[in-house]
Formats: sequence, structure tokens, C-alpha cells
Amino acid sequence: MKTLLLTLFLSLSLYAIASKTDSCQKCHPTIVTEFESSMHKKSSIYDDKIHKAVWDKHPAKKKDNYKCAKCHTPNVKTNNQAHQGITCISCHTIKDVEKHTKSNKNIYETKPKTFYSAEPGRKNEKITYKTTTTWWGKTTTVGSAYHDIDYTNKQFYNGEMCMGCHSHKQNSKKFMVCSTAKPDVKNTKENCITCHMPKILGTATTVRISETHRFHGFAGARVEPKMLSKYVQLTLHQDENHFTVTIQNDAPHNLLTHPLRQLQLRVSLLRDSQKIELKTHTFEKVIGHDSKPSMPWLATEVVKDTMIKANETRAIKFVKTLQTGDRVEATLGYYIVNQKALKKLRLDTEKELKIFTILKSKNFNIK
Repeated sequence: MKTLLLTLFLSLSLYAIASKTDSCQKCHPTIVTEFESSMHKKSSIYDDKIHKAVWDKHPAKKKDNYKCAKCHTPNVKTNNQAHQGITCISCHTIKDVEKHTKSNKNIYETKPKTFYSAEPGRKNEKITYKTTTTWWGKTTTVGSAYHDIDYTNKQFYNGEMCMGCHSHKQNSKKFMVCSTAKPDVKNTKENCITCHMPKILGTATTVRISETHRFHGFAGARVEPKMLSKYVQLTLHQDENHFTVTIQNDAPHNLLTHPLRQLQLRVSLLRDSQKIELKTHTFEKVIGHDSKPSMPWLATEVVKDTMIKANETRAIKFVKTLQTGDRVEATLGYYIVNQKALKKLRLDTEKELKIFTILKSKNFNIK
């Protein structure tokens, strides 16, 4: 009876503090530390300045109809939880994903204490908390008192479980604002999870020690971009009167998927102790209306699209003759927000949004 009451108490406590990670911290300290700095954790308008800036201009704000809630604050039930972003529960209770034309929808598990996860070799297992005591007083515990673990959900072994929020978004004008859904999400070897949640050193839990765990900071443009740099290659090819720097994108989607992002290739030539800055090439996807940039809900067309596409190799030509002893420095980086949009979004005073983040940098010595 005591065991039953303890289990019930822990279960209710876990869901009562869904906006926090206190309960998870006890068994998953490393993962929680990573998660606290992630953009999943900071997905609400209270923690993400960019998201808030866009929402402040949305016509639905006047009606207090927060249209972004299903993905940015999926566990919110009351105003007291309004600045709760995505939580551990948000992802680990996704049972299925409904596909729709406008945007997909996560279907959440309603059975208490049921969490989904993935672990090779355990695809047919469901772990339920159980404590047994032998006649000799030896106690054996299986599972967690905080939650059951279901390893049978196939979508957790590829990228499908991410597609409830990260697949696509169509506005009311039937224009596709953004899209990342590709057949690759069903690939069990390389998918959203293997790239954005790579395996790194450290145990996933203090209950059962492991050498590695999936990174829960969710590597991306705003967190740990270096983890993604291995999917980008820079090479140089020299010709008689010019040279080219080639950008190879090995990702199955645009190098930057968010329509606010701005990618740049910066190249300089070092010759005889002199540094010569060459033309900067900018890559971006601009959406808008009547051939002009606009907010996402007003967009009806792609105004400009020079972004490096999925699995694309783009060669950028520089009309400059190289000499023996020259050194070419090539840097590929990005701005979180297109610099032309900062003022419109009233973000032009935010210094961190004017930082150029380096994704890949390489030096080429000319022989």
C-alpha cells in the first residue's frame, strides 16, 4: 500500500511541475543542464526575443489568440504557466503525429506516467516500475518511480517524432512559410535526431550508467552550431585568372531553414602581409507580398531565394588571380536575424542579434 501511494504521489508531482525540470534533475542531471540552455526550453515569448518581436506584430495578438502555442508552449493550461516553453514531457509524450496541409499536429499520450524513448536493442520493450522483495529480504527495482518507459514507438527511432512542429507551416493565404519535411526523416541511421542530438560522452541517467547520451541542448543556429559544422564543407579551386570557393551542404534540408536567417561567405586574400577583403556573398530566403518582404502571415510569394539548398554544392567565383605564397581565408557564417529586418522588428538595439556566427572557416595556402 505504501509503495502504491508513493508511486501515485511521484506521478502527480511530476505532472504538477511540468513547467520545471526538478523531478527530471534527480535522475538526469546532465541532460537537464543541457536542456536548460536549449531553444526548446526558451521557446516562449518570455524567453525568446525574436519570437516575441514577431508575435507583437501579429494581428491575433489583439484578440489574445496565441496561435503559436501548440508548438511553442504545448503544456500551457493556465495563465500561470504562460512562460513555460517546451518541456521534457512535451517531447517524451508524443504518441503520434497527425499530418495536415497547413501544419502537422502532435498527438500526446494521455495515459499517466507513460514516456516514450528510443534505445537500440530494446525496441520491443515497455518498462514499468516494479519493486520485488525475496524471502531473504533482497529488494530488486525495475524502471523508474517517476515514469514508465515505452521503447516501442517507431517514430522515436527516426525523425518523424519531430515533424509535429518542424515539418512545415502554411499561412492563411495558403503560402508555405517554411518547410523542412523530407523523406530522410524516416531514415533510422541519419535523421533530425542524429544530427541535432548527436551522441556525446556522459551518462543519460544516474540510475543506469552509460558511456554516451543524446545531446539535449538541441544543436542548431542558436545553440552549439559547431556540432553542425561537420555537415558543411569548404573547398577552393584555382584557375588561370580566377578561383572558386565551393560550399557543400550535406544536410537534407536548406543550410538555414528559418526565413529570418541570413548566411554569408566572407573571403579575404593575404598577400605580402597585406589583407585584401573580397566581395561578401549573402544567401537568404526572403518571403513577402507584391515583390516586397513581409511578415509571415502576409506572405504570398518567395521574393528572393539564394539559400544553399539541401545536398547542394554551390561554387562562388572570385575574379582574382592567385599567386604562389598567397593565403585565402574563407569563412561561412550567419546572422540569426536578417540584418535588414532588425529595425522593422524593433530589435535593432539587441547587440547579440548583430553578431556574425561562424559556422565553418578554412585557410587555403597557394603553392
